[in-house]
Amino acid sequence: MRHGLVNKKLNRTSEHRKALLKNMLNSLIKYEQIKTTLPKAKFLKPQADKIITLGKKDTLHNTKMLVSQLQDVKSANKVKKTLSKRYENRKGGYTRIIKAGFRYGDNAPMAIIEFVDRDVEAKRVDKKKKDTSTEKNKVEEKQLATG
Repeated sequence: MRHGLVNKKLNRTSEHRKALLKNMLNSLIKYEQIKTTLPKAKFLKPQADKIITLGKKDTLHNTKMLVSQLQDVKSANKVKKTLSKRYENRKGGYTRIIKAGFRYGDNAPMAIIEFVDRDVEAKRVDKKKKDTSTEKNKVEEKQLATG
């Protein structure tokens, strides 16, 4: 019998599993593509699809549900404003899982989970843009100090 097999436990306590899911959801929403192990990706996919579906209907209750599930207002706003508009004509299947080989250390199967029709520039959200004027000033200061 299959009693009590609702979802994968991922060898974690329930609090750790909930925190892991919330962090992976926020990362997936922020970067629109993350690399993780295959079981974690399979655990994340239905939850991410439910979040997008929740964001598509613009009500106060759904907004509160998004904020409570994600615990991040920026992620909830991105779901409401960007992702829900992108997938308004799609009835499901907002994410895909691509197998990405095996991890070097423990040979765990790796996977890339990403949004369908994702924004490629979202991966570079945290990377700082190089400012050429400050780099030139630093080079000139070094030349003056050594010269």
